Order: sequence, then C-alpha cells, then structure tokens
Amino acid sequence: MSYSQEVGERLRDVRLARGLSLQEVERSSEGRWKAAVVGSYERGDRNISATRLLELAEFYGVSPAEVLPGEQPRGGTTSDATMLDLRRLETLGDRYDAVRRYIESIQVQRGDFNRRVLSIRGEDLRALAVIQDTVPAQLLDELRAAGVVIEDVP
Repeated sequence: MSYSQEVGERLRDVRLARGLSLQEVERSSEGRWKAAVVGSYERGDRNISATRLLELAEFYGVSPAEVLPGEQPRGGTTSDATMLDLRRLETLGDRYDAVRRYIESIQVQRGDFNRRVLSIRGEDLRALAVIQDTVPAQLLDELRAAGVVIEDVP
C-alpha cells in the first residue's frame, strides 16, 4: 500500500468514526472540504499536502498522528520521545522553517518556552516528517546528523 493510500485509509477511518459521510463533511465545512476531493484523498488517488492534512485533522478534531501512517499513538508515553536542541535547530537553513513553526506550536500548546530543548513524541515526529516530505526515520537521521537530536538525556 502506498503512503497516500495509508493516509487515505486513516482519513476515512477518522471520518467514519465521527459518523460523517463525504457529503456531510462538505456541508458542515461550508464547502471548504469538497466531497470529491476528500474522497480522492481517502482513496489515495490524490496526494494531500502536509498543510491540508493538518487542517483536515483539525477539522475532524483529532491529532495529526491519528491520520498519519504508522503505529497509533500510545497515549503519550515518554519512551518514544525525542529530545531536540532548539538552539541548534535555529541555526539550520530555510529547509527547516516549517519544522521550527511546528515546534513553536508545540511549545505554545505546552506553555513551554525555555527555547533550549524540547521533547517531541512519535506522533509529532510523524507530523514533522510529513511536513518535510520524508519519513520519520529519515528525518530523525537528518536531525541527528545536524546535531539537533540530544541522544543522552539524563
């Protein structure tokens, strides 16, 4: 199954869990989400951008992790957390602007503005990978190589 098909399957599962038809999605979104377009995302016939995926997850009232392929979130355990050096992240080029914005949204949500380090969960890593048009393992490797991942957390 392709990545688009996996995302589509997750989107369909979330929509159905909310008891919505494609037409109801279009109606309740006041036409922002066209039934034909959402249906093509769900079938994997059409790629969905990271931004639109995050917006659709928000529309459904779920975390981005619920619509991303991979394991389902495990309820916020810390064993799958990755510690990031935010000062090092700031030194990276424009390619990581979207990552920095997402990290800022996590900080706002948590009320954590120390600007030095941040622990992200597996679901956040999956969302960041989609934003960067890659897979979580590859993004993690890139961030490690750039010195952003803190390996030894006391």
